[in-house]
Amino acid sequence: AAATIVSGGVAERMRFQGYMIVSLVISGFIYPVFGHWAWGGNYDAAPNPGWLAALGYKDFAGSSVVHMVGGVTTLACLLVLGPRKGKYNTDGSVNKIWGCDLSMSTLGVFLLWLAWFGFNGGSTLSVTKDIGLIITNTNLAACSAALSALLFAWWTTKRPDAEAILNGTLGGLVAITAGCAYVTPLSALIIGCMAGPVMFYSGRLLDKLRIDDAVGAISVHMACGILGVLCVGLFAQPEFLIHGSRVKQTLIQLLGAGVCF
Repeated sequence: AAATIVSGGVAERMRFQGYMIVSLVISGFIYPVFGHWAWGGNYDAAPNPGWLAALGYKDFAGSSVVHMVGGVTTLACLLVLGPRKGKYNTDGSVNKIWGCDLSMSTLGVFLLWLAWFGFNGGSTLSVTKDIGLIITNTNLAACSAALSALLFAWWTTKRPDAEAILNGTLGGLVAITAGCAYVTPLSALIIGCMAGPVMFYSGRLLDKLRIDDAVGAISVHMACGILGVLCVGLFAQPEFLIHGSRVKQTLIQLLGAGVCF
């Protein structure tokens, strides 16, 4: 999943051989190293747990381990590749390059939405009563993120934007992935409401910086991944916090996001 995130952001600019090299670096080095730091020893009696895991860092299903890794790698690739021809004008204005089939994109988002129940629910690694809460939180965050992205995009651009709804949905799913097992349904709704504007305005910031992300991969996966990791400290129920301290947990989450970046 981390490797496929890159393919969307670099669309129309990277040759297949180049993408294979990037995928090899992600799957062979970046993902397993950070994955061990964050997850090593969490699911078995490993004698050498990851150092972030030992500190109490929590990322239940991969807001940072999967999504931030893919989003940050996309950012690194785009800084090398540069924008598509015709995307930015010399006066600083931005030309919208439309996708070829918004209906197909919508179908893809719904398929991802459904698959995310397995992505997050399956991260329990066993069938437990917690799966119901995890899937409920996942769905609520997606719904509230879709609505908040729509409202903020509408307010900013003066028109409803279907792409904002689709990427808002994905941003909400990314943001809840870290804390889906640790937060209440109400907190999941709030996290989704935060993810919508984070996705939308981070995308506008990228355009100001002339970083051409073809599908919003950085906004959805990196920006909302950072948000999701931090929201564990902000919204996790007390029994999941380090020594019951929300401040300590948030600082550890901030450290983990920084290390991932």
